Amino acid sequence: MFIIAGLGNPTREYEGTRHNAGFEVIDALAEKYNIAVDIKKHRAYIGKGIIAGQKVLLVKPQTYMNLSGESIRSLVDYYKIDETEELLIIYDDISLDPGQIRIRAKGSAGGHNGIKNIIAHLGDQVFPRIKVGVGQKPPRQDLAEYVLGHFSGEDKEKMKEGYAHAVSAAELILSGEMAAAMNEYNRKKKDE
Repeated sequence: MFIIAGLGNPTREYEGTRHNAGFEVIDALAEKYNIAVDIKKHRAYIGKGIIAGQKVLLVKPQTYMNLSGESIRSLVDYYKIDETEELLIIYDDISLDPGQIRIRAKGSAGGHNGIKNIIAHLGDQVFPRIKVGVGQKPPRQDLAEYVLGHFSGEDKEKMKEGYAHAVSAAELILSGEMAAAMNEYNRKKKDE
C-alpha cells in the first residue's frame, strides 16, 4: 500500500489557491485513474485504487495545511506503512517557478508549515515528496495572503502542465523509479 497525500486547505474558499496545489495533483491522479476520493476517515478525504500496479490511497487531509501531520500520522499508523518508502507528499513551493516541480526523497520543511507539521508528527524528515512550484511572492506582500491567493491566467496554464508533470512523476515513483523521476523533473526549465 502506498499513500499519496496532497496538501491543501479544505472548503470552497481555498479552491484553486496556490496553497492547494497538492489537492490539485490528487484530483488529477483521481481523475486519470478513476478513483473517488470521497471517504472521510483519519481527518482526510481518501480514495483507494491502483496506480502503476501499486495499491494506493489518495489522500486530501482536511485538517488545514498547518496541521497536516495529524492526518498523515493517523494514516501511517492505521495502514502500517513505512513512510520512508510508501508515503509520497505533494505540496506547493514558493521557491520554484509556477508549474516547475522538484522531487526529493527526504529533506527539511524549507519553511513550509504543512511539511513542518508532518515532520513533527512522524518524527522524521525521510519521506518522498513532490514540490509543485507556485512562484515567489512579490516583495512586500504578506506570505499567507500570497499562498492563499489565486493564479493569474498565464500561471494557470503553467500550473496545469505542472500538475500533469507531478502525476507523471508520482507514477514513476510508484514504479520504483525515484532516480528517473528526479532526473526527468529536477532539471531547470529552459526559457522558450
